[in-house]
Amino acid sequence: MTPESAAAPKKKIEGTVSTKRGIVVLDFGGQYTQLIARRIREQQVFSAVLPCTASLEEIRAQEPVGIVLSGGPSSVYDTEAPKCDPKVLGLSVPVLGICYGMHWLTFTLGGKVERAERREYGPAHLDIEGESVLFSGVPERLKIWNSHGDHVSELPAGFHVTGRTDNAIGAVEDPARKFFAVEFHPEVNHTDHGTDILNNFIFAICGAEQNWSRAGFIAEMVEKIHKQSDGARAICALSGGVDSCVAAVLVHRAMGDRLTNVFVDTGLLRRNEFHDTLELLRARLGLNVIGVDASERFLGKLAGVTDPEKKRKIIGNEFISVFTEEARKLASSTSGLPIKFLVQGTLYPDVIESVSVKGPSAVIKSHHNVGGLPADMPFSLIEPLRDLFKDEVRQIGRELGLPEEILVKQPFPGPGLAVRLIGTITKERLETLRGADVVVVDEIRRAGLYEKTWQAFAVLLPVQSVGVMGDGRTYGDTVAVRVVESLDAMTADWSRLPHDVLARISTRIVNEVSGVNRVVYDISSKPPSTIEWE
Repeated sequence: MTPESAAAPKKKIEGTVSTKRGIVVLDFGGQYTQLIARRIREQQVFSAVLPCTASLEEIRAQEPVGIVLSGGPSSVYDTEAPKCDPKVLGLSVPVLGICYGMHWLTFTLGGKVERAERREYGPAHLDIEGESVLFSGVPERLKIWNSHGDHVSELPAGFHVTGRTDNAIGAVEDPARKFFAVEFHPEVNHTDHGTDILNNFIFAICGAEQNWSRAGFIAEMVEKIHKQSDGARAICALSGGVDSCVAAVLVHRAMGDRLTNVFVDTGLLRRNEFHDTLELLRARLGLNVIGVDASERFLGKLAGVTDPEKKRKIIGNEFISVFTEEARKLASSTSGLPIKFLVQGTLYPDVIESVSVKGPSAVIKSHHNVGGLPADMPFSLIEPLRDLFKDEVRQIGRELGLPEEILVKQPFPGPGLAVRLIGTITKERLETLRGADVVVVDEIRRAGLYEKTWQAFAVLLPVQSVGVMGDGRTYGDTVAVRVVESLDAMTADWSRLPHDVLARISTRIVNEVSGVNRVVYDISSKPPSTIEWE
């Protein structure tokens, strides 16, 4: 049995931000590293992410009350496996190792880590053994989320097992030295009681105080942007989505009329989105927005391109070209400060899938805001939301007073329909995809599921199949419907839609979208799949 209760959080400090006496997350390249920090911030405790190679001086400067060792894609036995200074374990603060962090901790202290005969990816069950403060108040059997190919086979001196899965040791600890480790990911939404486990570490083990708030984040970011942009102007890449709108309003607070917003029609937007979004941004947010129809140039550059990475790179380069031209026009039409900055609504999931941020994470795909940007672009970036997740951004937006109709909008990829149209991009195929997309979103709204699902969209596949319509043979296109549930886009599960909703979507697409004779439903989770198809 686990103890029934743990220490309560210490008093919350309203409206302030303290960047000391929090939890330091050392990044070994894990896809979920910033998610760990985010879970900590959700408890109003500051968390800083540092690379695993950070010096002891850098770590001490944070005055941490605890340290988390993140997951990562490597094995501790790899020749280039990420390592941190073992003296980190001598800082006299509690340590929690997660996945690779558990492997590094036990290996460094004399334990043994081996390649597992049976790897564990996705859902599993953990059976808790004995009493542990880390699992205080948590059921003895938990559904957890794994992502590892190695496992701990021998424990270092002083450690004992506190949890097992069917295949491996799942949790260990040395309470005398306040070293704790789990092989699963408590930070992801798919682990039951994951927040309770992290709370036990943050408050019961580390004794952290609540010193973080949304209002404090806004005040700190406005001050930082004001200093960064002093003596210059900026343009904001505005799309009408939650991320770019929140970024625009936040930067506007810091820069005022030194910020000009640019909304580009790439030819890859959904039906009527360009004009509807311009009206929304100008009327509801009162922002200074320039609309640019660049659809012909984008589609011209993408003609004949099928490789998804090339698509993203082309789109990223062309965006910068458009913004550069608009900046020149603005500079020539007005006198005064130079335009030095580009504002983007980049979020952490965009970053972690595109580039290695703090530690040696693996690149999954380029995001046009991140990995798709040219190296020689003429702007410095302002990305105030770069370390946040979508639901955090929505909370910041509410704090800033954005209308709910913007905040509840489902995510739409920066490269637009280019990553939902598999294969060659043509105007005709885009119209087919737009028609299917309208049906999917309309039926999800009619079923009352729009705000209950993370994303709902159609994908046009480069696959044709035989069908029968009107007593005649057809050879038509195939549309995949993708609807997922998530809290942060780091993990996602396919939505178990009611059969009647799926039936209506399928019937309407085949009847209303010319050239389509087959509809399939994507039942893949993330991982192993990504939410978008490209």
